[in-house]
Amino acid sequence: MGAVTGLAEAKRIVVKVGSALLVGADGANAHWLAAFAADVARLRARGQQVLVVSSGAVALGRRRLKLTRRALTLPEKQAAAAAGQSGLMRAWEEALEPYGISAAQVLLTRDDTEVRRRWLNARATVETLLGLGVVPVVNENDTVVTEEIRYGDNDRLAARVAQMIGADLLVLLSDVDGLYTADPRNDPSAEHLPRVTRLTRQIEAMAGGANASAGVGTGGMTTKLAAARIASAAGCATVITLGSRPSPLQAVEDGERATVIEPSTTPAAAYKAWIAGSLAPAGALVVDDGAAEAVRRGKSLLAAGVRRTEGRFDKGDAVVIRDEAGHEIARGLVRYEADDAEKICGLKSEAIEAALGYTSGPLVHADDLALGAHAPA
Repeated sequence: MGAVTGLAEAKRIVVKVGSALLVGADGANAHWLAAFAADVARLRARGQQVLVVSSGAVALGRRRLKLTRRALTLPEKQAAAAAGQSGLMRAWEEALEPYGISAAQVLLTRDDTEVRRRWLNARATVETLLGLGVVPVVNENDTVVTEEIRYGDNDRLAARVAQMIGADLLVLLSDVDGLYTADPRNDPSAEHLPRVTRLTRQIEAMAGGANASAGVGTGGMTTKLAAARIASAAGCATVITLGSRPSPLQAVEDGERATVIEPSTTPAAAYKAWIAGSLAPAGALVVDDGAAEAVRRGKSLLAAGVRRTEGRFDKGDAVVIRDEAGHEIARGLVRYEADDAEKICGLKSEAIEAALGYTSGPLVHADDLALGAHAPA
């Protein structure tokens, strides 16, 4: 099957909603939120999963705290985020409730998508929420984050979240209806680009700056193309479209202007390539013939088939999987730290909890396995 590039065919969709859409002069924009909630409900009724990356906490909080200066200090931003986050979630809950949809707050810092162990924990939480039929509402944890360790904008955060959960499609709701050859607000001859097959330097040079007239938000077309590059490498298509329309997702499906940026691979292939080639293994698991054959067939590595462990590794580290002859079969992300993995070698799955007091499933899940290119057939 080809790469997913449209709303109708995507199974898992991340939508980034900026402050300018969510926040009006008197607080949260309830009218826009209600129309967008109808969009979300329509997609979910088709069996699609939707995750929202939502700005707005700082913008809402600064109104609540009467912080009227345009430029806030970092402590003021953190205070505004703390004051505004509850109001932001209340607005989302009230918008989705008429459709019987529950929202769940997920606050992330950059380490949650960059450090493997925290990445695995964050992914597991979001996957569980999606499996329960909940709409996760993700925001950067501005209350505790510092300038040195923040994403900087929610476009980048949205792309990292899309990468983390293997999304098919990232939708960036913007103040313009897609990418143009120049900024259409300044150049009336600018041409709209409905589809971009590859993000070249020439394409990226077309991006303009942030919309300073909005007074809220930090993003612009430059940050959206940077996010699209992250998503593309993760096998996720990106749609950039005008967010201020009522029901903007329906508008895209009805043929209103948008720019589709195609992915360069598939989510599964990108993830497997990352495991196989980008991570230095911290240890190894030596497996018996039965487990070796199961892994070659794409099955999870169960503790029952593991003879011994090698090296010192933590949960979420990359490990090599070898047969007893020393041949590398695959690489994967292990779900137990080394001491616990050693304790459960040879145990059946139902005996793990009794041995450790907890269970994290197989030692290496099939989704986190990449077969070695030189593994013997």
